[in-house]
Amino acid sequence: MQAIMETLFDTVYLISVITIGILMIRGSKGDRQFRLFGWMAVVLGAGDSFHLVPRALALCTTGLENYTVPLGLGKWITSVTMTVFYVLLYYVWRQRYQIRGLKSLTAAVYGLAGARVALCMMPQNQWLNAKGPLSWGIYRNIPFALLGLLVVVLFYRSAKERGDQAFCHMWLTIVLSFGFYIPVVLWADAIPLIGMLMIPKTCAYVWTVLIGYFAMKKECGN
Repeated sequence: MQAIMETLFDTVYLISVITIGILMIRGSKGDRQFRLFGWMAVVLGAGDSFHLVPRALALCTTGLENYTVPLGLGKWITSVTMTVFYVLLYYVWRQRYQIRGLKSLTAAVYGLAGARVALCMMPQNQWLNAKGPLSWGIYRNIPFALLGLLVVVLFYRSAKERGDQAFCHMWLTIVLSFGFYIPVVLWADAIPLIGMLMIPKTCAYVWTVLIGYFAMKKECGN
């Protein structure tokens, strides 16, 4: 039952976010913020597929223990693409609110993203083992969480100052995604049931993508 339900959920998720991303790229009508948002959604779905597709195959065939390497590689790739996702979201913020300058802020975004990717590349993560060390799971997620927090603050302040109703909950979707994700990083190996929090975490990302899509439909007249 778990295999069927989880595979169905992941399939709907991947098809939905990639499809919405493509629709946004094609329907942006030259509006750079929505084209960026579309690419962001495609990166999200494509990146997650490297982990979710092997997981679905494992659950529906011989079990997770026989797919350790593909699952590890997929998790590694997803860790990098999620970092790219937040960098693109930062540029969506700059485009939507017509932000100019702030080179130090951009440098901070790239610094945190670079640190995250560099930590993900370290062999100490032991991606290809069934259970990597918790310490490195924490290390690589520190700059990631700081990057997410920075984007949260930027969207919260800008949407509030500009009265942007379409994006007024963008900050909340990111807070929720990290709120569900952090317990999984810290305790899922000890308490496997906590891994179920990845479902609402995924829903939070779908909400993020839908915010951009509905804003495009309204503002671009699609």
